[in-house]
Amino acid sequence: MKHFSLFLAITFLLISCKQEKSEKENEINNQLIAKAKEIHSKVITLDTHCDINVKNFTDSINYTQDLSSQITLPKMSKGGLDVAWFIVYTGQDSLNMEGYEKAYETAMSKFEAIHKLTEQIAPDQIELALTSDDVRRIHKKGKKVAMIGIENGYPVGTDIRNVKKFHDLGARYMSLSHNGHSQLCDSNTGEADGVWLHNGVSDLGKEVIIEMNKAGIIIDVSHPSKESMRQMIELTKAPIIASHSSARALCNHSRNLDDEQLLWLKENGGVVQTVAFTSYLNTEKFEKRNKIETEIAKQIADSMGVKWLERKEVAKLSTEEKSKYYEFYMKMLPIRKEKVKKMDNLPPAVNVEDFVNHIDYMVDKIGIDHVGISSDFDGGGGIEGWSDASETFNVTLELVKRGYTEKQIEKLWSGNLLRVLDEVQRVAKELQKAG
Repeated sequence: MKHFSLFLAITFLLISCKQEKSEKENEINNQLIAKAKEIHSKVITLDTHCDINVKNFTDSINYTQDLSSQITLPKMSKGGLDVAWFIVYTGQDSLNMEGYEKAYETAMSKFEAIHKLTEQIAPDQIELALTSDDVRRIHKKGKKVAMIGIENGYPVGTDIRNVKKFHDLGARYMSLSHNGHSQLCDSNTGEADGVWLHNGVSDLGKEVIIEMNKAGIIIDVSHPSKESMRQMIELTKAPIIASHSSARALCNHSRNLDDEQLLWLKENGGVVQTVAFTSYLNTEKFEKRNKIETEIAKQIADSMGVKWLERKEVAKLSTEEKSKYYEFYMKMLPIRKEKVKKMDNLPPAVNVEDFVNHIDYMVDKIGIDHVGISSDFDGGGGIEGWSDASETFNVTLELVKRGYTEKQIEKLWSGNLLRVLDEVQRVAKELQKAG
């Protein structure tokens, strides 16, 4: 009887200790959430890369509605995302006048869509910012902020006057290439076959860099090749950014920056905007999960009467064919997401922890002043925990869990990027005065 009583006493003690530990953990977790919410409400959260589809900028279908796209005004409000850089993207096509003209038309249609959102569709909810002062002024009014970046300098064509034209339409950063070599510089994609067009930046590209410095447009090195980046840093008189790239040391992808590139960027005074793109964050987790998700996507494609294409096959499509395929892809994603939710025993997905691992690494490598945040939403980005703008708070929460202070989180979310913008615009004024 004594032994049984002792056993009961020990059992109750263990249960009590376990409950006490659980309650303490819950209390700590609640404190972290409360702290993260306070910080998230104070800092300006800025995402440097959100792709757009002009079909979502009409009078009947637009971002005031909770569309299936990863970025909408309701999603931004729910997640506390304050600033979205909407992207004027054109896929790489032929390097001839016909290709340049089509790219220019595509770019102009996207500029027009963004202006329509901020000036006609929802000027009471969102405004276009051209400077850091604009960002703070608009945010203070309680509105969302739109900014514009150009992904691929291809629509510049051979007329460098287009640089100023794009600036005057609101563009505040531009990459000189995308997936494929442009007329301006080589792309990171040359790593796959070792075939290069310019061995870095072309003569025209060098002229464009001079014009970008003079106009006040940030040079974006996320898609150009490593050699292109090296030459750009030699040529530019202002800081640069990588608008949506992560650390190659943690995930060996040519879209990421290796340690040498990170140090170049630090010396230049620029910022790398860590990107929430699964295949750029954790190769092992991505490949295991992607194998299953691709099979589900193929089934959905078949049911929709669409032939499933691998990434390399999509890259070979014309601009019009890519646009059509992308429409299918964006319709497929939410369907697949719902199917995956109902499945058991799936390999773990790339998540916010993997994302912040890259932030940690790059902060350790080049310092807190040179790292920022981007999603690549509606362009292939999105991870578990930050799958769309409505889940933006989860990034701040993970940063708080890792011990980042409010000041550090403010730098990561917007302070560093806005500092670069200020410096680029300061240099532009000096160059303009010098003639």
